[in-house]
Amino acid sequence: MKTAEEILKEKNVEVIFATPETTIVDAIKLMVDNKIGALPVKDNDNFVGIWTERDLIAQILNPGFYPDRAQLKDYMTKILHTCPYDANIYTMLDQFLGRRHRHLLIEKDGKIIGILSQGDVIRASLYEKSKELDELHAKYNWEYYEDWKWKKQQS
Repeated sequence: MKTAEEILKEKNVEVIFATPETTIVDAIKLMVDNKIGALPVKDNDNFVGIWTERDLIAQILNPGFYPDRAQLKDYMTKILHTCPYDANIYTMLDQFLGRRHRHLLIEKDGKIIGILSQGDVIRASLYEKSKELDELHAKYNWEYYEDWKWKKQQS
């Protein structure tokens, strides 16, 4: 079963991030340009938060929220939930469901090495299941099981 690190390697994408002083409008532009739904926030060499589509939706109607002046540091989620690089697909899916998150920061040796979305992990899961089915079909002859009812009725 694939690990977080293996999925990241297949994805082969650099971590797109912003700084705490990035304005909300600039963060949105970065997300739209890169077709991503979450933006890790990095201060020097440390990830200090994450800002997502949900964070925008939660703030957009608040009086005094001006996206062209507001900075990520005031609206980002500051508690980072990470997942180890060697976590398997089921562990990651469990975290998505249990924490109701859409993105996981992947950690190795105390450093963030990437970010995976639910879609990334679900895609990897479906690929694994398809591969398992192909291996089963190659290993076993299913003809008898697929046709037994039909042959029985004709006799």
